Amino acid sequence: MRDSDRDDAFVRPFVVTAGRTTPLVDGLRIETLVQAPPAALSAPLRFEERTVVHLCQAPHSIAEIGTALRVPVGVAKVIVSDLTAAGHVTVRDAQELSTAAIERIRDLVRAL
Repeated sequence: MRDSDRDDAFVRPFVVTAGRTTPLVDGLRIETLVQAPPAALSAPLRFEERTVVHLCQAPHSIAEIGTALRVPVGVAKVIVSDLTAAGHVTVRDAQELSTAAIERIRDLVRAL
């Protein structure tokens, strides 16, 4: 793939969030777990939202979602909050995090 092809495929984060930087849902943290019910798979969603719903058939953290979408965590929070407000996903705080989980999140954030 040529560099110019990669540039054409890149979508700026502000386009994904319609310029918004503040999530509709308060309290989302990078370790917040997100899960989507199977019914959400048939919802009419944009590309990023559809990707999150597919990924979150099993619980994933917001940090993992950001890595999967290749967007900053703040953008992932806005996408997850939109999906939560629309009823397509549920969020819950993670239980006490182990050192291994914290290190995994750190590594995922660094990968961004």
